[in-house]
Amino acid sequence: QVQLVESGGGLVQPGGSLRLSCAASGSTFSGYTMGWYRQAPGKQRELVADITRYGSTSYADSVKGRFTISRDNAKNTVYLEMNSLKPEDTAVYYCTAAYGAYWGQGTQVTVSS
Repeated sequence: QVQLVESGGGLVQPGGSLRLSCAASGSTFSGYTMGWYRQAPGKQRELVADITRYGSTSYADSVKGRFTISRDNAKNTVYLEMNSLKPEDTAVYYCTAAYGAYWGQGTQVTVSS
């Protein structure tokens, strides 16, 4: 069983930056692929980025070049660095482990002037 707790969301102006963190419980963190999903009001949940146990990453086209996913296995934490934020990035962001087997509670990101 893995528990995931996200933090770092908030209100930011367009063009600004935020860093989301996801702290995971359990000793098997380093073996999991970790991911970030988001869901905007009235839209389907979508995969934003993921990172394998080996550090390979993938990104949605809409965030490539602006977002960076990383992990620190010593701290059981995965991060999502978000730069050049746009209003369309507004959503609840969820951390996942093991290709969606485990989910966090979500953190709200609002991009607005």
